[in-house]
Parts: sequence; structure tokens; C-alpha cells
Amino acid sequence: MRKLFRGAAALATATVAVIALSGTVQAKPADSWAGCPDGAVCIYPQNQNPAVKPTHVFYSYGAHNLNGQYGNHWVLNNQYGGATANLCTGYNGAGCGNPIAAKTGVYADLTPINSIRLNR
Repeated sequence: MRKLFRGAAALATATVAVIALSGTVQAKPADSWAGCPDGAVCIYPQNQNPAVKPTHVFYSYGAHNLNGQYGNHWVLNNQYGGATANLCTGYNGAGCGNPIAAKTGVYADLTPINSIRLNR
């Protein structure tokens, strides 16, 4: 009888441990701003106001050439740590305008813009 109780106690303990450890673990979603992932710079479709879903998402520092971007677009800098971005009239990051500060955005005419530069 004592053996039966020990077996039942062991089973109960194992069941409680499985229940305690089986809670669902949810991954924390990355912080995004209007669909722009944390750490990225995003360009949205022409005249999409408010900004909802980006068409271009850039993560790496340096210049990124643009093609076929005309008219007004939201450009959101969702980088952190003081990283900036510039809209540039030349390719490969030449002829850049004022920096766009981290966690800010601009609604800009991209017709004359040929590249965007992400800076540390």
C-alpha cells in the first residue's frame, strides 16, 4: 500500500510540474512605428497618409539608391541610439539634405531624391 501511495505522489508531483512548465511563452514583438520595424528607416507609398505599411525598409548604414519614387512620401527613421538618415539628391548618398533624427519622420517630395543614407 505504501508503494502505491509513493507512486501516486510521484505521479501527482510530475503532473503539477508539467502543468507549471507548460505555460505559453510569447515572443515580445519588435517595437514598430506605423509598420516600420525598430532599427529601420522606412519609405511609404506615395500619398499614403497616415503611414501604414512601408514599401521600402532599410537596416544597414550607408547609402541606398532609390528608383521610381515620385511625389510625397512618408519617410520614418525608426532607428535608435541617435542614428540619423538623410534624403539625398545624388546617387550613392551625394548631395544630402538635413538629417532626419532617430524616432522622427518627414513627409517629403521624393521626386528629386535619388538615394537615402543611414548614419550611425
